[in-house]
Amino acid sequence: MDRSVSSSVEEGPVYTHQTMRLEEGMALECGAHLAPLEVAYCTYGTLSASRDNAILVCHALTGDQYLAEPNPLTGKPGWWSRMVGPGLPIDTDRFFVICPNVLGGCMGSTGPRSLCTETGKAWDGEFPPITMHDIVASQVRLVDYLGIERLFAVVGGSMGGMQALTWVADHPERVFAALPIATSPFHSAQNIAFNEVSRQAIFADPHWHDGHYRDFGAIPARGLGVARMMAHITYLSEEALSRKFGRRVRKEAATAIPAASSPSLFGEMFEVESYLRHQGSTFVRRFDANSYLTITRAMDYFDLAAEHDGDLSAPFGKCETRFCVVSFSSDWLFPTSQSRLLVRALNKAGANVSFVEIESDRGHDAFLLDEPDLDRTVRGFLNGAAEHAGLTREEAL
Repeated sequence: MDRSVSSSVEEGPVYTHQTMRLEEGMALECGAHLAPLEVAYCTYGTLSASRDNAILVCHALTGDQYLAEPNPLTGKPGWWSRMVGPGLPIDTDRFFVICPNVLGGCMGSTGPRSLCTETGKAWDGEFPPITMHDIVASQVRLVDYLGIERLFAVVGGSMGGMQALTWVADHPERVFAALPIATSPFHSAQNIAFNEVSRQAIFADPHWHDGHYRDFGAIPARGLGVARMMAHITYLSEEALSRKFGRRVRKEAATAIPAASSPSLFGEMFEVESYLRHQGSTFVRRFDANSYLTITRAMDYFDLAAEHDGDLSAPFGKCETRFCVVSFSSDWLFPTSQSRLLVRALNKAGANVSFVEIESDRGHDAFLLDEPDLDRTVRGFLNGAAEHAGLTREEAL
């Protein structure tokens, strides 16, 4: 096992960025074997002497390990910097927080950009299909590497919530508490459809080159940008879009209805158009198209009930993990109805579960935004679970 380390003491919580490398690699559900296996991750806080205060935070589809410090590619704050840090709901003065880049990602963990030892070239479009179980299996190896037998909690929103559920389904004895947020125990037909439209946009890009675009010194930027625009619409709500943009026209647009000969007829006339194009163009600079395809397909495969003959309670039958399931009232990508389905299955399995639906008009992305009710829920659940685990504040410091 090799490790590379870099630390920061800038504003925000002190963190350490590392990469775990396992030369022996790991087998995937599809039958392929990835070797070596690398998992890039960041940690925050201090692991207690008894190694019982670790929280694994799992990121969403386009997230990464830069949870609470500036992203090195964009310079923007970490994607959950408002949630993780000293005195924050996930308190790094109390807990040791681990955030890995997922298997298949493009920020240091093994993925399509990684070298295939058999060919001596990058995997690119030949990277094998992965599942949520594979993603969690790589994280299990990371947790083992850190010498942690049981995680105090696994927390994640959206695809991160899928990972949290998979952790408990696959390794119930290793998770004391789970906090799946804005997620579902399966990927719906509607969400698979959205993902397929996004993938087809990438495939249609003339620079796609069957996934080997880097051999041509190109990237399918237009297709990946459209994929991001499509996905971003699903992360918002109609109320959020109307409040933020309405039908406002950009100041540069001379008239609401330009002349037929105007070259700007299909330009960035409305503010919402400009916003989506900006989202697409900035995304292309930090994410890899093959990783996007790999991870969206892993989400599509996810269905815990289907793996147990349609019985969603079965994966949690021997589970002693404490759950807090959180949804948002305006989230139509992972609606509250799917969270309730999960809660009913957990109740049937006899699990200890609480459920909170937070009133918000911000849509799916609410879990990333300033939502005081979410802050209170996360803080309250983790502190309560810590008390039940016998994890006193003094022991965790």
